[in-house]
Amino acid sequence: MKKMKFGGLQKTSLVDFPDRPSTVLFTQGCNLRCPFCHNWRLVIKLKEPILSESTVLEILESRKKYIDTVVVTGGEPTIQTALPHFLKKLKEQQFTIKLDTNGFYPGVLEKCLNYIDYVAVDVKTSPEKYFMLGAKDITDFLRTIEIVKRGDVDYEFRSTVVPGFIEEETISKIGEIVNGAKRYAIQQFVTGDTLDIAFNKVKPYSLSTIKLFADKLKKYSDEVILRV
Repeated sequence: MKKMKFGGLQKTSLVDFPDRPSTVLFTQGCNLRCPFCHNWRLVIKLKEPILSESTVLEILESRKKYIDTVVVTGGEPTIQTALPHFLKKLKEQQFTIKLDTNGFYPGVLEKCLNYIDYVAVDVKTSPEKYFMLGAKDITDFLRTIEIVKRGDVDYEFRSTVVPGFIEEETISKIGEIVNGAKRYAIQQFVTGDTLDIAFNKVKPYSLSTIKLFADKLKKYSDEVILRV
């Protein structure tokens, strides 16, 4: 059976799981090529896994009395077909689990839902701009949104407000595809060490502009959260 490929581990995070300290696992590989990505080394410079699945499980178990919550992020975790089996192991060890995903592998995600407590789906831009991230078709992404909205697992949709990808005119288009969402999080874009070095010089939006985006999204989501 295939094993997960991990590119790193953050032992303690206070921001990746709502209201809970967590350990963050970074998986290798991704189907997209977002120019503003900060974890691009996990995507395009794939080497032998830094951490084996067995080592990760040992680390998590050894620290469980301190932190019993795990966030699996990437890269893109659902690109690895071993993910559902790995999450099952975590749940059998009674960890609380959050999964971060870009939503392009709904089949794998569906197999994971029985084992996770929270899922965050990235909405990176409006539908017509996804080709700029390397996506030729967003059918699977749209399917993921509907699966998550109709499911029983707690969730959020979220956007990092990158100028050129999230703009005032794109917010309503994003709102339409997540309409009826339980929760939407808007995150500030931070420059530095991006896949495309040009984005290191992009000026992030002001707080007032981000609040404007949030106000527009309130039409489509029950709750809108600012992370700025």
